[in-house]
Amino acid sequence: MDRQIMLDEGFLFGLGAFETIALVQGRPVWLERHLKRLNGTLSFLGLSERVTEEEVQRYLESEKSRGGALKIVVSEKNKLFLPRENPYRESDYERGFTVDFAAGRRNEHSPLSCHKTLNYGDCILERRRAAAHGFDEAVFLNGRGEVCEGCASNVFFVREGRIFTPERSCGLLPGIVREVLTERYDVAEIRIPAEDIGRYDECFLTNSLMGVMPAARLGNHLFERRERTEQIRQRVFEEVNAWF
Repeated sequence: MDRQIMLDEGFLFGLGAFETIALVQGRPVWLERHLKRLNGTLSFLGLSERVTEEEVQRYLESEKSRGGALKIVVSEKNKLFLPRENPYRESDYERGFTVDFAAGRRNEHSPLSCHKTLNYGDCILERRRAAAHGFDEAVFLNGRGEVCEGCASNVFFVREGRIFTPERSCGLLPGIVREVLTERYDVAEIRIPAEDIGRYDECFLTNSLMGVMPAARLGNHLFERRERTEQIRQRVFEEVNAWF
């Protein structure tokens, strides 16, 4: 389908927002949560445009999409609905992701850090660098040397069955699955210095397309256990598929 894109501050300077939504049998997962975050970011950027559930449903019905994912990109003069594939496979979950630390740092003081904007270059470059060195993902530290977030994921740790994740003040984008898990479980949101990751038994990553992904390695530390991670992953999987 031809799409005419108009140049504006979104495409010239990154002042726009986007969401990537998983589809199951052609239906969007956690759509209400995604649109709340998207429209909140548009408001933060001073843009009047909004995206409604009705618009998304009309697009999906017209495209007759049965799987994969939907990316929504919005700027001052543009509103794009873009189909895409879900890149994660069962083999990824079986082996677990290997994760490196990013070379750059996340700025915990930037007001953009907690919004999903088109200012995404640092994430793309760090993920490319990680892939070139054989890693699946890279995790940013912030200016204080604390674990912050992945290029395309939030980070969780498990110790003695308890779940921990970096607090929002660390400079992270709070993801949709992160939001769901903090509602469903007793998740401790804390500051986690990079040198403390060896204190944890398990590590996993989350985003809307991968759900819950075990991490077999972060930096030089290996995580050989994943019992609690698998329990959480299965519960998220069952919750999503119960809707369809």
